[in-house]
Amino acid sequence: MESFLDDTFDVKAKHAPDEALEKWRKLCGVVKNPKRRFRFTANISKRSEAAAMRRTNQEKLRIAVLVSKAAFQFISSELDSPHPQKNENDYTVPPEVKAAGFDICADELGSIVEGHDVKKLRFHGGVNGIAQKLCTSTNDGLPKDVDALNRRQELFGINKFAESESKSFWVFVWEALHDMTLMILAVCAFVSLIVGIATEGWPKGAHDGLGIVASIMLVVFVTATSDYRQSLQFKDLDKEKKKISIQVTRNGFRQKMSIYELLPGDIVHLAIGDQVPADGLFVSGFSVLIDESSLTGESEPVMVGVETPFLLSGTKVQDGSCKMLITTVGMRTQWGKLMATLSEGGDDETPLQVKLNGVATIIGKIGLFFAVITFAVLVQGLVVRKWKDGSHVDWSAEEAMEMLEYFAIAVTIVVVAVPEGLPLAVTLSLAFAMKKMMNDKALVRHLAACETMGSATTICSDKTGTLTTNHMTVVKSCICMSVREVGNPSKFANMKSELHDSALKLLLQSIFNNTGGEVVMSKEGKREILGTPTEAAILEFGLSLGGDFQAEREAVKLVKLEPFNSTKKRMGAVVELPVEGGRLRAHSKGASEIVLASCEKVINSKGEVVALDDSSLKFLQATIDQFASEALRTLCLAYKEVQGGFSPNDLIPESGYTCIGIVGIKDPVRPGVKESVAVCHAAGIAVRMVTGDNINTAKAIARECGILTSDGVAIEGPVFREKSQAELLELIPKIQVMARSSPLDKHTLVKHLRTTFDDVVAVTGDGTNDAPALHEADIGLAMGIAGTEVAKESADVIILDDNFSTIVTVAKWGRSVYINIQKFVQFQLTVNVVALVVNFSSACMTGSAPLTAVQLLWVNMIMDTLGALALATEPPNNALMKRPPVGRKGHFITNVMWRNILGQSFYQFLIIWKLQASGKSMFELEGSDSDLVLNTIIFNSFVFCQVFNEISSREMESINVFKGMLNNYVFVMVLVATVAFQIIIIEFLGTFANTTHLTSHQWGACVLIGFIGMPIAAILKLVPV
Repeated sequence: MESFLDDTFDVKAKHAPDEALEKWRKLCGVVKNPKRRFRFTANISKRSEAAAMRRTNQEKLRIAVLVSKAAFQFISSELDSPHPQKNENDYTVPPEVKAAGFDICADELGSIVEGHDVKKLRFHGGVNGIAQKLCTSTNDGLPKDVDALNRRQELFGINKFAESESKSFWVFVWEALHDMTLMILAVCAFVSLIVGIATEGWPKGAHDGLGIVASIMLVVFVTATSDYRQSLQFKDLDKEKKKISIQVTRNGFRQKMSIYELLPGDIVHLAIGDQVPADGLFVSGFSVLIDESSLTGESEPVMVGVETPFLLSGTKVQDGSCKMLITTVGMRTQWGKLMATLSEGGDDETPLQVKLNGVATIIGKIGLFFAVITFAVLVQGLVVRKWKDGSHVDWSAEEAMEMLEYFAIAVTIVVVAVPEGLPLAVTLSLAFAMKKMMNDKALVRHLAACETMGSATTICSDKTGTLTTNHMTVVKSCICMSVREVGNPSKFANMKSELHDSALKLLLQSIFNNTGGEVVMSKEGKREILGTPTEAAILEFGLSLGGDFQAEREAVKLVKLEPFNSTKKRMGAVVELPVEGGRLRAHSKGASEIVLASCEKVINSKGEVVALDDSSLKFLQATIDQFASEALRTLCLAYKEVQGGFSPNDLIPESGYTCIGIVGIKDPVRPGVKESVAVCHAAGIAVRMVTGDNINTAKAIARECGILTSDGVAIEGPVFREKSQAELLELIPKIQVMARSSPLDKHTLVKHLRTTFDDVVAVTGDGTNDAPALHEADIGLAMGIAGTEVAKESADVIILDDNFSTIVTVAKWGRSVYINIQKFVQFQLTVNVVALVVNFSSACMTGSAPLTAVQLLWVNMIMDTLGALALATEPPNNALMKRPPVGRKGHFITNVMWRNILGQSFYQFLIIWKLQASGKSMFELEGSDSDLVLNTIIFNSFVFCQVFNEISSREMESINVFKGMLNNYVFVMVLVATVAFQIIIIEFLGTFANTTHLTSHQWGACVLIGFIGMPIAAILKLVPV
């Protein structure tokens, strides 16, 4: 079966093509309830609509860009002309907009940005003119006037896209009623009611029909309740996925705000990896490169600046940083319309969902075949009996009812035999796991990631912020060739007094101008440092040396800023020095050995600029190695006087610098990381560190975490890149640390591990450039705190606390999901096999079925909805991380499962067959009701077999199945509810369920028969497979 499923019901966990998704749906053929079976699958038609919308956007934007270029050239020529034409624009401000105090409406703003309309923009006075008409300031943002903000929201809208309304509980009831077999049974019940009342009168004649109706309603309401709860869980998770914050200046203060609170007129600060939250205009910034592929499908990035200031919602900042003015929000943007369509497309179905749909389809066909045979055998028995009696021509109402009962039994066999609950159990287990993982600081973006993480064999982890705390401080420095320990006020004071004034001035100028961070005043009047932890540590270092951020910024004019780039591993700035006659100076900061390699001079202890000779170079390199061996992150700061002019379009020089100094930044290892790495090793999961840091720093941290062992290899990215294919095959399994790695190195390593070595790879990432590796990996794990929006969007799971221990928790939950579904499959297939064989064999041998339609519906609910609730929601335990991973080639339905299924099925079939054959003598049953009592005993024994088998299924290989059972309150509640309702069915609902009162002796025997299945299950577990 496994090989058949792999061939026909196999889809990728990530990026499955639509053809593969269509294929398995067709293979499923006729299903009992398509509304329910395909509820948690992708809506391919909606995805096609989204793709068509992207193509339309691409064409619109292409035309808009061409028109704007032509308009820009026309306007430029008009301005150069001695007789410029009068600018004609018939725009008038709508009265309601004017009354609210604004001079431009939402439609006009939308047409300017979406249409890239340079002419209209110029007519309205450019970006500053638009800001004035929106009653905002490009420096201070919107004023904090609640009434004014509310009026603005009423006129221009909110930054949210339309979402489909949540389904009510009654919608799920309606969908549950669409089960084909339940509808057929409902028709049977209706006919039974009519015939029964006509022949036997009310209420006696209505018992059978009402029994089936009551059973159908019970199944429907229990199913609908379970499905409704799942939908609420997914709704909560969707809300969490959409929580995106961004830096905004409002009322003169920089603050973090949800993108859904943005209004036209807001001033937003964008950096590399941010998603543009709404349509708007570029105010100021440097080197801004925008990736519009999410909106248009166009892969070529677009430069945005003063000449082309248009920023579109949903696009990504690929490079640079800027301030933007929000102009259009929500459903008025193309991104809003696209997202409304995409949200209806849904998540891809997971590999297990598809595989279990395959199992349900195969068993369903077998069940349908046996149901037809059973019906044929039962009808043949009735016809033969009537033929012998000579009454084959005359049919009474009782015989018609008997025929109807046979048909109902056949249909119910299909109900029980088709394990419709299998694929839905996957969804239930995943929804439960995702909700619990959210509490454990892991937000699952794609359902399949839960499954796949359970099979992970390798984790490629970042160092900074994942293995370390990401709380950075400068603890050592080598400024002007003098190594000093810093960290407290007295040491900073000594250092400041020892440094030459010119050297200190250069150092502070470099720190405060060549940075992606900022020092601002909070609403409470306190100093606040914004930026990455590394930037914050350097800025804090500058402030401790007596620097003034604002004063240093105002003393120079920033000509160009190139943000830190993980490929170049450095950042740069060019400043103009007005007080020094407009002289230009470039500053560089980044990976110590890379920046140092670009230096030709150095500032000595006297503050003099001297040539960087061999002895000085060796001293600085030794200092870098010393800092790195102490697990410090090292950065080098350098400057260069720029000759011959410089324009913002020029590249910042990469050589000829003067070294100012080196700083050593302490980033302590997170508590519990070493233990978590040890857990991974015990679980057969290899942990590799992939970092952009210095190799000595990386090795020191890796040893502290337990990642780098005596037989492991630590390698640098540039060395890794030079290796041949044959060398890589030998090297990659030994690599435990990769330092100074580029995003391409990470991508190459992940690709080789997945394809060449068949590993299931989980990769962490936080930067924009990590997106390809996150995309390539089986499970992409983005950092929730340090991660960019681009990284988060490419990831499958977001680690909300950036902690490696949380990644191990995700792996544990992944294994739990996989094993829980295996437990449920084992349990359900056992019930399927027994119910099918019992009713079929009994029909063939005795001409009647021991389990009626109502009883089979109850059994179906025990094994389907209640069974899934009990077994698919088992929380993880530590023992899960002491077994090897399943890996890529592992079979889902294992030999161990087949052993347990067949062994338990054989026992149950044997006991029920024995009861049918010798039950009356065993229980000394006599009289007219002996058949009813015996069938009740058979039904009761069968149900208790399932109850105890449910307990046995908690562990597929361990004999102790009671361990931790009381901790799973859902499991206990399901067991108690099943037993309680079984007692009610037997003792109080006999008229409807075709059961009768049993004595205490008979009850004891039924429970004992069920209980014996547990020691048999334990013995089976000793049988090697």
